[in-house]
Amino acid sequence: MLQAAAASPDPLAERLQELRNRLPAGCRLLAVSKGQPAALIRRAVALGQRSFAESRLQEAMAKQEALADLEPLDWHFIGRLQANKARAVLRRFGTIHSVDSLELAERLARIAAEESRSPGIFLQVKLRPDPAKGGFDADGLRQALPQLRALQPLRLLGLMTIAPLGLGREDRCALFQDCAALARDLALKELSMGMSGDWPEAAAAGSSWVRIGSGLFGARPPLP
Repeated sequence: MLQAAAASPDPLAERLQELRNRLPAGCRLLAVSKGQPAALIRRAVALGQRSFAESRLQEAMAKQEALADLEPLDWHFIGRLQANKARAVLRRFGTIHSVDSLELAERLARIAAEESRSPGIFLQVKLRPDPAKGGFDADGLRQALPQLRALQPLRLLGLMTIAPLGLGREDRCALFQDCAALARDLALKELSMGMSGDWPEAAAAGSSWVRIGSGLFGARPPLP
């Protein structure tokens, strides 16, 4: 009797299970789906993933519409947020990881009140020199924090940071530990740190969310 052919391995399922097995308690996977097709997100949902991150509004809107038949997903915005797109982002995303100034936070609070929304926000901090990134420095954040805490109906969740390109492992570990220490000092509970190339260091430092794209979905397909 011929034996049934073995099922083909599912790389997405295997990577997702491996990440789940390796993530420490209290650290959640944020699947960075930017650049990936809606069909692949749908497969990840079927495997139990619910939280997804996008950084380009128009791309995200198209995917959300394509996936509208699913139960509501947990959408996070992780890209640089332009002021003129704040309202559209607030309508589409429950959490924003890239609030890098008091002015932006004030704008989000005003629009959120108008839209009857209560988004969660992470304050982006820049604790190492990096010309490619914005964010609060530690002293500026301490100075602005009383005003930031008062901004209703925003829910201030914690801090987000991104390691500069080229930073070695030990320096990344130190950066993530410094960010975690700053959050503790400011009584902020959550941390959004770590991506595909450095999430283990971020998770070890206490990150609440690790933002993983290629480490879960594989390389992004080429642009058309």
